[in-house]
Amino acid sequence: MASSIVITGVNKTFPTPSGAVVALKDITLEIKAGEFVCLLGPSGCGKSTLLNAVAGFSLPEQGRITVNGQPVTQPGPDRGMVFQEYALFPWMTVAQNVGFGLEIKGLPKADIRSRVNALLKLLKLSEFGERFPRDLSGGMRQRVAIARILALDSPILLMDEPFGALDALTRRSLQDELLRIWSELGKTVLFVTHSIEESIFLADRIVVMTYRPGTIKRDIAVHLPRPRDSSAPEFNQLKRELSELVASEQARHEAAERLALTTD
Repeated sequence: MASSIVITGVNKTFPTPSGAVVALKDITLEIKAGEFVCLLGPSGCGKSTLLNAVAGFSLPEQGRITVNGQPVTQPGPDRGMVFQEYALFPWMTVAQNVGFGLEIKGLPKADIRSRVNALLKLLKLSEFGERFPRDLSGGMRQRVAIARILALDSPILLMDEPFGALDALTRRSLQDELLRIWSELGKTVLFVTHSIEESIFLADRIVVMTYRPGTIKRDIAVHLPRPRDSSAPEFNQLKRELSELVASEQARHEAAERLALTTD
């Protein structure tokens, strides 16, 4: 199967008052069409930076990113982005928010209505089409945000900690919904998270990143059958392994912060 995303030798730096900070260093990663891959690591390891580079929002200084063989030079309709913040238009109804991108593309109103209704049903939002975002819970708003991206039918979903601000029960419910949608629609998903349990629950592969500069520490295939049971011995064995990997990078992060405080 042809690879959906290929990242080769990517480096990214950011200027700061104290000098350039290396956010990503020599990142090489291949994600096949239809895979669900999680980027895992502590804050400051470059997960979101890498996701933004794949999205085309912030291009690397060195290296190459391709989607289906085409170089990424800017955002494109083949990649849909879901952020932790819902970024919904408060003056539009749920249905209008979901259909906004289709209106921009100039689709006929009947086609937009049909597509929006199908997505509202898929995301269990049919009762809320005429509501406004202010009337919805955080979990419902994130469902709308996901539906809006799905409306554009991008083959790749890029998700930046989309469930990070939700309570545990809502988070698990949306994880289940996302896996159902991924299974039904065959999307390629690149998902950023700092939650070890979430990464195991969702991913085909978990890519653990190091604290700055962000590099790939481990690329771990998850062979547990779905639906996954967080109480199963195999689940918890992998959780311990990942916890050790992430904890060592978190310790490096904290050591770097202490050093910065003593040298200021």
